[in-house]
Amino acid sequence: MGERTRAITIADVAARAGVSQASVSRVLNRKQSVDPAIVRAVQDAIDVLGYTPSVAARSLVHGRNDTIAMVVPDLENPLFQGILKGLSLAAASDHYRVLVADTAEVVDDEEATAIEARHRCDALVLCAPRMPEERLRRLVARVAPVVVVNRPLPGAEVPIVGVDYARGIRDLVDHLRGLGHERIAYVSGPAASASNAERLRGVEEASAADPSVRIDVIAGGSRLDDGYMVAEAVTNARAAGVTAVIAFNDLVALGLMTRLTELGVSVPRDLSVAGFDDVPMARFSTPRLTSMSVPRGEIGAQAWARLRTLIAGGPIEHSVLYRPRLEIRDSTGPVAA
Repeated sequence: MGERTRAITIADVAARAGVSQASVSRVLNRKQSVDPAIVRAVQDAIDVLGYTPSVAARSLVHGRNDTIAMVVPDLENPLFQGILKGLSLAAASDHYRVLVADTAEVVDDEEATAIEARHRCDALVLCAPRMPEERLRRLVARVAPVVVVNRPLPGAEVPIVGVDYARGIRDLVDHLRGLGHERIAYVSGPAASASNAERLRGVEEASAADPSVRIDVIAGGSRLDDGYMVAEAVTNARAAGVTAVIAFNDLVALGLMTRLTELGVSVPRDLSVAGFDDVPMARFSTPRLTSMSVPRGEIGAQAWARLRTLIAGGPIEHSVLYRPRLEIRDSTGPVAA
């Protein structure tokens, strides 16, 4: 076996530059009082030796490691991918890195995952946590600084960045009602999802606002497979008079449309289908999917802006709730004659 290569240390850099280890440390920490000649000597030594400062050592010195974590329930969901990208780009502008942990929709894993991530990072973003409200309230107090995305938490001392899902559902129902649809089905999301609860609230508000519209709720999920599997229940609803479907998200809508095509149901001629989130695939499906557009990248950037303030010891900034925008495409149309 070959001899293991010894890691380059700060002592090696100091010896190469002909300065003390304290001087090297001041250069690495960008102290303004260091002689420019010493700075050049240390930087030259670092380049020659290929020295990389230890993240662990720096975290011990500064009490932070310039890393945050984002905990998500399902990283396969393009909505969460978009939020993560917006968060990562915004954090990178402040020289922070973002780690991600996926709990795979296992609610019982969320708390332990968040606590472990917080031990490794300076702060957390909890994206659409599924755990019960009381557990979440205890958790955010324990892992602060933290920002919560897409989960209402009234009265909690934590910034919230989210989407007005109830209003989005009402806007979709108004769109379908304008096309003549009076029997609509809503394919619901995960039972533990707070954003699904908000969508259901939108369903109730839309029904109350226009008694001529009937909205049936069909149990679904949040993934492509969930939409594919619920197609038989949707066709049964169609046989009972439903002419349009609102899916929990675009993934469910896309999976549903795939199976409907296999079953010989034409969208939108036989059945209109709308999604939620306006993920990139929505514009490239056949037919192109009508959806409620959510500013994924902006949500991530706003989460970082609030987290950065908390890390710096600043106050809890006001919460942000975005109203989604209706994107009308080919998957919704008038009721068939």
